[in-house]
Amino acid sequence: MKKIQIASLSLFMGFGLLLSPKASAQIQNADVLNAPIDISKDFQNYLNTFYFADELTAFDPATGKGTIKYLRYNYKTRQAFNNMMMKPDVVEANEFPTTEYQASPELPFQIQFVSDRTIRIKTTSGPQFHPEKESLMLINGVAPNHPELWKYAKIEGGHSYTSKHGKVEILTKPWHVKIYDETGKLLTSTLHDSDFKNTYTPTLPFSYVRRNSDYSRSMGAAFSLEPDEKIFGCGESFTQFNKRGQKVVLWADDANGIQNETMYKPVPFYMSSRGYGVFMHHSTPITVDFGRYYSSANEMYIGDDEADLFFFIGEPKDILDQYTDLTGKAAMPPLWSFGFWMSRITYFSEKEGRDVARDLRKYKIPTDVIHFDTGWFDVDWRNNYEFAKARFPDAEKMMTDLKKDGFQVCLWQLPYFSPKNTLFNEIMDKNLAVRDRKGNLPYEDAVLDFSNPETVTWYQAKLKHLFDQGVAVFKVDFGEAAPPDGIYHSGRTGFYEHNLYPLRYNKAVAEITQKEKGYTLIWARSTWAGSQRYPLHWGGDAETTNGAMSAELRGGLSLGLSGFSFWSHDVGGFATKSPENLYRRWAPFGMFTSHVRSHGEPPREPWLYSKDFLEGFRKADNMRYELMPYIYAQAKESSQKGLPMMRALFVEYPNDPGAWLVDNEYLFGSSMLVAPLFEEVTERDVYLPEGTWIDYQTKKVYQSGWHKIKAGEVPIVVLVKDGTALPHIALAQSTKDMDWSKLTLKVYASDKTTSATAKVFLPDGDAVQEIKVTKSGSNFDVTSNPLQGKTTLKTEWIK
Repeated sequence: MKKIQIASLSLFMGFGLLLSPKASAQIQNADVLNAPIDISKDFQNYLNTFYFADELTAFDPATGKGTIKYLRYNYKTRQAFNNMMMKPDVVEANEFPTTEYQASPELPFQIQFVSDRTIRIKTTSGPQFHPEKESLMLINGVAPNHPELWKYAKIEGGHSYTSKHGKVEILTKPWHVKIYDETGKLLTSTLHDSDFKNTYTPTLPFSYVRRNSDYSRSMGAAFSLEPDEKIFGCGESFTQFNKRGQKVVLWADDANGIQNETMYKPVPFYMSSRGYGVFMHHSTPITVDFGRYYSSANEMYIGDDEADLFFFIGEPKDILDQYTDLTGKAAMPPLWSFGFWMSRITYFSEKEGRDVARDLRKYKIPTDVIHFDTGWFDVDWRNNYEFAKARFPDAEKMMTDLKKDGFQVCLWQLPYFSPKNTLFNEIMDKNLAVRDRKGNLPYEDAVLDFSNPETVTWYQAKLKHLFDQGVAVFKVDFGEAAPPDGIYHSGRTGFYEHNLYPLRYNKAVAEITQKEKGYTLIWARSTWAGSQRYPLHWGGDAETTNGAMSAELRGGLSLGLSGFSFWSHDVGGFATKSPENLYRRWAPFGMFTSHVRSHGEPPREPWLYSKDFLEGFRKADNMRYELMPYIYAQAKESSQKGLPMMRALFVEYPNDPGAWLVDNEYLFGSSMLVAPLFEEVTERDVYLPEGTWIDYQTKKVYQSGWHKIKAGEVPIVVLVKDGTALPHIALAQSTKDMDWSKLTLKVYASDKTTSATAKVFLPDGDAVQEIKVTKSGSNFDVTSNPLQGKTTLKTEWIK
């Protein structure tokens, strides 16, 4: 019987049903198992009761604590010329006894100052009897508070706080919180019901909803959007890059592809082109309407019964730095992880693994990792952490031999266990799985409960056993389907734990990897805020089409704007055999991302395509390996500053209006601009930010603006910023064999440029070092070399 080889389990009645490649995956927006929860629907339900934030009834400037009075509303309907209109209207209390409950409750409000750029605003819709002492999303569990960085002043109608980077005004009635930058420009403001008196469109102000069905509450944090304002982030979103005009549902989902609106990697963070970012510090489902319903209103519908919002003031680099100071910066992955990863679904045996390693060296395809996907167990997909003895007679020796030849081994696994799994009974006996309300399983499969410390200990012991045998890294697959109605060891339901599940899962694998191997590295599909601390993550199950290649870039750029430094994707797409012409163009795109892996429906190995393809793939791979000193230094700097290695143009050029409009090219690090070919063409339109740019392959010189640029020998457009000395290293077949004692600085400089800089980070170094070169005759000489005695530097002027 032919083995089924697919990427993911699409689930209708639990995780036990494996669909064939021709079967349908989960339909979007259908009310089936694990469908994303769109919390905004509760704010549109006329059966519910709404409470609008109206006025600040008390406030202590020293503590930043006060109370807000909320007015009660219901939707009221009215028929008008065959249209049914519906708008909020003030209502009386409906509780009995009438003496026991507030018609217009006064509820807590607080403002805190994390830094001179970061403001925290907290509101609640009711008493909090079980507050979280520490948050898994925050790097230190709690956020600091530095009120001394902001100067208080009493102003007419309210209060203000000012730092060197911005100002906050809190107005009493109508209640507003207004956030300004250092120049006095209004960035955004809470919205009050009075702000909508000039429109017939019924729009909710800052409020909360009380559901008629169960009396549960959720916050609706409404803020202003200004004309021409653009919104970016929200995780690995594959829809249009600018989220203005979109409704984004933040709920971890097995998206079953990368050309739909659901996400493997939602992150409750976004940034605005006006100079601010927002972190919604929650794990409940969140839906954000970025002016889709009403163009001037940003409606953050938060499933939680409180709103905890962090606002960051500054340019994109400032915002990312502040956000990752709060939620964590990415650890620096090991050098070998930046090499090429060879994979497919799947290598089924030790012989296949050894054969592919042999052929990689035979065909001179520089490679550092060989990945074994779903087929290394006795039964495919039945993850029990044991190599199939019949097909892997000596897995430990295989991994030892591969490592000697410069190959690390990655293994697939997942946190779901079917009833036939040999570990199923043990998991149930030890109470390591998520339960339902009766104490049984929500699904047919056992889903590991990572909120239980005993589960983490048990799970990490399984991985340690494999680390001891020689495994280098684990693929942290799935994680998007934690039961939303499940009961977790944390004491919370899946309403709060579902989105946290990827973060707990990522953390469990990353921490045992760090403990046993000395580095932090995973290969994960699902995330939540804070997952960026545990690199790295890849872009899910891409289709093998031009549209998917383009969507993959948008998703990667969006994730990078959500605090993630490192990201990869399946080169060539995943779902079917990659067409050769697509794979040929996709390969160099992959080589110019932080990490690169070929994976998907076989064949994936470049020698199983045409001879021309093999040669082209090798050239793209060689290009990456020779650029490894640049890649490694940019990676280190990105991890330190919370920057993405693959970054949107406006991260480096925030004052260039054109940079905010481009989503089909990117900066690879700070000095290289990459424009992939998304169609079968040899040239494309490329937008260049300010300054002079030099083609990496053809050496042609361009000025800022739009240009139609031909790709070089490798089918991709890559340009280098004038005044950059790109460090190169002699080609090796793995990073293990690279000689870092000899580097070449290839100087990309126009005739008028007299100096250039390079950034280098040595594998045994402590910090990124900046090297300066100065023009001398027909070449450039090194004038400042902090690496003196550690490596020799040769210069070569590229012109």
